[in-house]
Amino acid sequence: MFKKFLILISLLCAVASVAALDLNKASEAELDSIKGIGPDTSGKILAERKKGNFKDWNDFITRVKGIGQKKSADFSKEGVTVNGAAYQPAAPGSKP
Repeated sequence: MFKKFLILISLLCAVASVAALDLNKASEAELDSIKGIGPDTSGKILAERKKGNFKDWNDFITRVKGIGQKKSADFSKEGVTVNGAAYQPAAPGSKP
C-alpha cells in the first residue's frame, strides 16, 4: 500500500513539473493553450518578450496591457510561471 502511495505521489509531481509553462519560454501555440490566453493576448506577451524576458510577475503585469493581478492568478492556477515562479499576490497597499 505504501509503495502505491509513493508511486502516486511521484507521478503527480512529474505531471505538475511537466504542466508548468514559463512565459519567458512558451511558444505562441503553448500560450494559446492556456485558459484565458487567446491569440490577442499571446501576441501581446510575445511582443513584450521580444523586448526582454519578464523578470517577475510584476514586470509581466506592468508590461502586458490588459493583464492584472486577477488574470495573473488565473494563469498561475493553470500552471503558468515567470522564471519558474508561480504568481504571488502583492501585499495589500503595494502596487504591482
